[in-house]
Amino acid sequence: MERAGYSDTIEYVESDVAQRLDRLPWSRWHWLVVLALGITWILDGLEVTLVAALGGILKGPTGLGLTDAQIGAGATFYLVGQVVGALVFGFATDRVGRKKLFYTTLLIYLIGTGLTAFSMNFFMYALFRFIAGMGIGGEYSAINSAIDELIPARVRGQVDLVINSTYWAGAMIGALGTYVVLNPNLVPAAWGWRLSFVLGGFLGLLILLFRHWVPESPRWLITHGRNKEAEEIVASVEREVTADPSTLPPLDGKKQRLRVRQYTPWAEIWQAVAHQYPTRSILGFTLMVTQAFLYNAIFFTYTLILVQFYNVPAETVSVYLFPFAFGNLLGPILLGGLFDSIGRKTMITLTYAVSGVLLAVTGYLFHIGVLTAVTQTIAWSVIFFIAS
Repeated sequence: MERAGYSDTIEYVESDVAQRLDRLPWSRWHWLVVLALGITWILDGLEVTLVAALGGILKGPTGLGLTDAQIGAGATFYLVGQVVGALVFGFATDRVGRKKLFYTTLLIYLIGTGLTAFSMNFFMYALFRFIAGMGIGGEYSAINSAIDELIPARVRGQVDLVINSTYWAGAMIGALGTYVVLNPNLVPAAWGWRLSFVLGGFLGLLILLFRHWVPESPRWLITHGRNKEAEEIVASVEREVTADPSTLPPLDGKKQRLRVRQYTPWAEIWQAVAHQYPTRSILGFTLMVTQAFLYNAIFFTYTLILVQFYNVPAETVSVYLFPFAFGNLLGPILLGGLFDSIGRKTMITLTYAVSGVLLAVTGYLFHIGVLTAVTQTIAWSVIFFIAS
């Protein structure tokens, strides 16, 4: 009887592709893959910072005349788009492969971001933000899979940490970029915010040039019965990494025996999440939700607070976002090694606890009017440094 995701003819393959990829020494090829894939986080950081910096502008007469509620709703549409994109394209990448989705999701992001520059009202703005969010969400699903499948297991955690920190490099680029394009002495006020989105799309267009460095995932090919193609890709990578593949370390262990299938059925995913590993699933969900709440709540509304309560000119609020991004970029670099030496559980507990205490203190000081715009920005930067 045929099961969802499987062929009616049961077929297994034995392969050492995974072991061959894991034994490879770190090389220029790995750096190119990290650059081509990890730059997605730069895009997302750029997007979030753009919208955050433009909050005050979009409310004004040179923007779209949006209300505070509409600006918040626009951010929500972007996040909903990410969720939809991750689910839809996550399922698609299992069916059609990682490489095809690399281009598809990036193109969707380019379309959504580019069209945002031509928004004439809130409906168009929200729709285009949703489309851009779908592209980024889809990127996450395809890129995370590819990183896990192309990067050697012994350095995968460190690589993931570095790649995720590049999100804040994108945020820094966005903060500096908007500071320039929102300068009325350089760009007319009515066009500056639109140019910001055009620049975001242009950066995404450049990324397409890097994607040719990334092959299809050999592990994905194996599970889809395309063993010969997988072997050819791994052999080419071995030749790229070393002039003499015979000098590579010997393979450790027997070949893996895998069942060929076209995709992972939803029922199997649910079984793993809800029944096999419910505690891990709840922990991961809790960490992601609390982190997203902290970051998005601040980044999507902080500029409005600066404009309304601190009388900071809307054209200069991006300056206050730069310390946030810089603090987050330093966090993984300076604290990341402690997760290996002290341990994940201890460090996660400490960073979340300390961030929560500082967050409460900062909120109280803001409530009683002690913090200025500058001191509050510094306080947030320290919190983000620890939380990152």
